[in-house]
Amino acid sequence: MTRAFIPYGIYWSTPFAKWQGPIGHLNSLRLAANVGKQALAAKRFPMDRIDLGILGHTNPQHGSFYGLPWVTGMMGIDQVAGPSVQQACATSARALQMAAAQVADGSAQCALLITADRCSNGPIVYYPDPSAPGGTGITERWVLDNFAMDPYARNAMLDTAENVAARFGVSTAEQHEVALARYAQYQQALANDRAFQRRYMVDVAITDSGFRKQTGTLSADDGIFATTVEGLARLKPVKPDGTVTFGSQTHPADGNAGVIVTTRELAREVASDPAIVVELLGFGQARVEKGHMPMAVAPAVMAALKNAKLDIGEVDAVKTHNPFAVNDIAFARETGFPLEKMNNYGCSLIWGHPQGPTGLRSVIELIEELALRGGGVGVFGGCAAGDSAVALVLRVAGA
Repeated sequence: MTRAFIPYGIYWSTPFAKWQGPIGHLNSLRLAANVGKQALAAKRFPMDRIDLGILGHTNPQHGSFYGLPWVTGMMGIDQVAGPSVQQACATSARALQMAAAQVADGSAQCALLITADRCSNGPIVYYPDPSAPGGTGITERWVLDNFAMDPYARNAMLDTAENVAARFGVSTAEQHEVALARYAQYQQALANDRAFQRRYMVDVAITDSGFRKQTGTLSADDGIFATTVEGLARLKPVKPDGTVTFGSQTHPADGNAGVIVTTRELAREVASDPAIVVELLGFGQARVEKGHMPMAVAPAVMAALKNAKLDIGEVDAVKTHNPFAVNDIAFARETGFPLEKMNNYGCSLIWGHPQGPTGLRSVIELIEELALRGGGVGVFGGCAAGDSAVALVLRVAGA
C-alpha cells in the first residue's frame, strides 16, 4: 500500500478540445495555472497546505524551462517547488506515482499535480550542428515528427498498432466494433445534461493569446467525432495494407487536469465528501519489444496489481489510455478482463489525447465511476512512447 490518498472531489479536468480548436492558441502552462487556481478556490481548498508540486507536460511552451515553479508562482503559491515530468502518454501516471511515494515516505504531506499539454501549434525546434555539411542543423516538428518516428524502434506510432493487430489477428471490423462501443459509453457521460462530466469537469475561459480579453467559454469537449456503423464502413485503413483507420484511433487534443495527493488525515479533512476514501494502492510499469506499444498496458497493469497484492478478478473497473482500439483488444485478451466492461463513460479513443493530462482525466473518471457504483477497486493503464506503459491501482471506499 502506498499510504497516499486523493481527497474525493479535489480534482478537475478541463474539457478536451481537438487540436487547432478553441484553446489551440493558448500557452498550456499559463492556462493550466489559471484553471487550477480557480478550481481550487471554488473547492475552498487551503492552498497553504500544499508543500509539493509536480508538473506533467510533454510539449514545450514558451517559458516552460521554468516548469513547476513558474506554474505554482502563477497560482499564487510561490513557496511551492517540485519537478516537471515528461513521459509522453504515461506522464500522469508517473506524476501520481512520484507524489504517492513522497507522501508515503513523509517527505511531503500534500502534493499538487498539474498536467497540461497543447498538441496544437507544437514547437518547431532547431538543433545546431556546426560539424554537419555547411553547418546545417536539424529541424524537428516536436509533435508531428515524433508521432511519425520512434528514433529507437524506427517506426511510427501507427505502425505499433498495426504490429499488434497482426500479432493478435485483429481485423478492421473488430477495431470498428470497439470504436462503436467506446462512443456509446461516452454518451453515458453526456446523459442528463452531462451529469457525469459535471462531477469533475470545469469551464475554461477562452481568451486572446495574452490572456487579457475573454472571447468565450469552453464548457464541453470540442471536436468529438460522431461514430456510426455507416461512417466507419466508409473508412479505409490509413496504411495501404493495414487495418487501422482514422475511426479506430484517437486524435491529438488540448487540455489540462489537476489533483491533490495527500495523507489519509488531510484527505478526510478537505474532501468534498469525507465519507468517501480514495486510496492509491500500487503502481507498475512495463516495456515490450520494439514496435509493439499497445501490448505494454497489460503487463504494466499486472505489475501494478501484484504490487497492490490483488489480481485481475478483484478489479471492478478499468480505464485505459487507448490511442488505438487495438490497445483494448490486446488488453482484454491478455488479462481476461471483459472488453465491454472497460472504459465506461468515455476514454481517450473518443475524447482525444493531449498527452500529459490524458491519463489524469481517465483516473478522475475512474474514481467517479467507482463512487457511483458504491466503491470498489479500479485500474488505470496507459501505453507511452518507447513501447512502454505505466499503470496504477486505487480503491474507492465509503461511497
